[in-house]
Amino acid sequence: LHMHLWSLGRAANESNYPPAFLGCFRDIFVDSHLVLPVTAPDNSDAQANLVVGCSDQDKCDDSPCQNRGRCVSQGWRSYMCECHRPYEGNTCEEEYVTARFGKKNLESFAVFSLDDDPGDTLTVSMFIRTRRSSGLLLILANTTSQYLRLLLEQGMVQVQVNNFETFVGRAAVNDGHFHLVTVKLEGKIAKLFQSAQSQGSMSIRHIKTHPGDLVFVGGLPDSRASILFGGNFKGCIQDLRINSKRLQFYPIATQVDSYSLERLINVARGCSSDNTCAVNPCLNGGVCYSMWDDFICNCPPNTAGQRCEEVKWCELSPCPATAICQPHSQGFECLSNVTFRDESSVLHYRSNEKIKRSLTSVSLSFRTRQSTATLLHAQKDLDYLTVSLQDSHLVMELQAGADKNSPKVTVQSQSPVSNGEWHTVEIIMENQTFPKSRWIMTVDRSMNELSVSDTAAGDLDFLRRADIFLGGMSLDAGVELSGCLGSMAIGGLLLPFLLDMELNLPRPQEEQFVRINSNTTLQYGCWGASVCVPNPCLNKGVCEDLFDLHHCTCPSDWTGPQCQDMTDTCVSSPCIYGNCISRPGGFKCLCEWGYSGEQCEVEVDMCENNNCSNGATCLKGFLSYSCLCPQNMTGHYCRLPHLPATTCVGTRWNYSCFNGGNCSEANNTCYCLPGFTGQW
Repeated sequence: LHMHLWSLGRAANESNYPPAFLGCFRDIFVDSHLVLPVTAPDNSDAQANLVVGCSDQDKCDDSPCQNRGRCVSQGWRSYMCECHRPYEGNTCEEEYVTARFGKKNLESFAVFSLDDDPGDTLTVSMFIRTRRSSGLLLILANTTSQYLRLLLEQGMVQVQVNNFETFVGRAAVNDGHFHLVTVKLEGKIAKLFQSAQSQGSMSIRHIKTHPGDLVFVGGLPDSRASILFGGNFKGCIQDLRINSKRLQFYPIATQVDSYSLERLINVARGCSSDNTCAVNPCLNGGVCYSMWDDFICNCPPNTAGQRCEEVKWCELSPCPATAICQPHSQGFECLSNVTFRDESSVLHYRSNEKIKRSLTSVSLSFRTRQSTATLLHAQKDLDYLTVSLQDSHLVMELQAGADKNSPKVTVQSQSPVSNGEWHTVEIIMENQTFPKSRWIMTVDRSMNELSVSDTAAGDLDFLRRADIFLGGMSLDAGVELSGCLGSMAIGGLLLPFLLDMELNLPRPQEEQFVRINSNTTLQYGCWGASVCVPNPCLNKGVCEDLFDLHHCTCPSDWTGPQCQDMTDTCVSSPCIYGNCISRPGGFKCLCEWGYSGEQCEVEVDMCENNNCSNGATCLKGFLSYSCLCPQNMTGHYCRLPHLPATTCVGTRWNYSCFNGGNCSEANNTCYCLPGFTGQW
């Protein structure tokens, strides 16, 4: 091929030529000189984009599209990349710049203006990343109203249209991951999608956008107005679009159709995290590890919680062996029972002057057989509280929050409680929002016993400054308790039996009642009087300790409170047909005629051991029997032979005399032979 060429392909300075040639040439000569293929000298501009050979391989085979872009073949050695959001460019190599809102808790927002009419269908979409449960995402507004709002409510996206129509998505988006959120307004229907999954829809009034409308992103210029919608957004937004047109906070190199940015306030480039460990949020020696807008605490042993704020105090064994450790919201308590026997056991308490909570309840557990005793007493000026036993009933007497002329509040248990069993009592202010209220007493919740005072009184806050006594009215007066006390608390704060010096660790909680009399020796545990030593039960009876009371379990032949009486074994009338005779260890029955057995319960068979002879049949009767004799025998027991009978013929009847008896027709009488008798 010989030709004169100005250029091969397309002249650089001609714009009206057809597209450049894409293909292969071979053996091109000009004036008999080989033009192609030849090797051009270095730094020569005689050739561009030429390679040796003629390959027709599909360019998509080389996977030129980045970031999961889809390669579409466009003919011989040509292709196009379909990019996934948020990537752009010929090979999807460029990512839309993420905008960081609320970095270091600064109030931030962006404002865009619309320069065209998006049409009847309005689709707003963006990637968001946040850990906040509330915040303003986006507002579309004209000069008179805000006609579309997107905000976070409890971690889910809420859509508001025209101030009235509202609905919320079903899935949370505040987990710190990117989520694609799409709101589509089409005619009179609004739809919400998250990562292409429908989150619901609603009917709306038709809205219309116009050029010049504003788009507020992340907040409003007036921060007070943003508070109405959950405050300014804290997190990241990427690839924000209205329909297919972008709203770029920081433009990318690839030319894309975008709305103009009007204002950008405190919006940072990228999606970096705040240094959440800078303030050292981990407590009790926990080590902080920063996450995106969050942190994780590596907690030491015996601590728990997001910030290691929960110390597992009981795993540190702070209580002695006489008490049981119970975790507390601020620390721990050592629970135990204490036995009270005399005035030396009365305990004295005061507040540590750091109690701030309102005191509106008293709870206690106790065990006693006393019918009258003081369990708790406290007084400050005219205000006082007494919890006592009166006639075996539990009684609370309270005068608080009033002058001396105010009525005293009294509430009493419905049932007696001095039975030696454990009872748990809760006394609480019925309405804790009023200055005065009735008081409610609950005894043993499982019994559903409830008592309510007739009058009202104030709370127990005066106990923050009062002397409090357990087991008596004071250290030297009152009717002391003889019994046991368990947990005793006022306003949820325990009155501890153990001193701090008796604990392995001091109580860490700030609010405390403190025991004052440290010289009192307590008997821990619940110990009743020694009622079974020596054994009060006689005749080998077994003594059972019922707390300050004993019960004797007696052998079968002894009875009475101390097994002192012989058991009358005939009391239950064990002999059915006979008379009972009581004996040690049992009884004996003397049976009536015709009955036998240990209790005369068996009727005797009268034919058993009968005297019927010569094959006679015994016929049973009531308490007797008779013998049915064979034909050749007669007599009561069939022991006599049966002789032929003699017949007498009279004028009135015929009859026979048996066994050789002579019949007299004159008087119709049988005269018997010796050894026989009877009419016949």
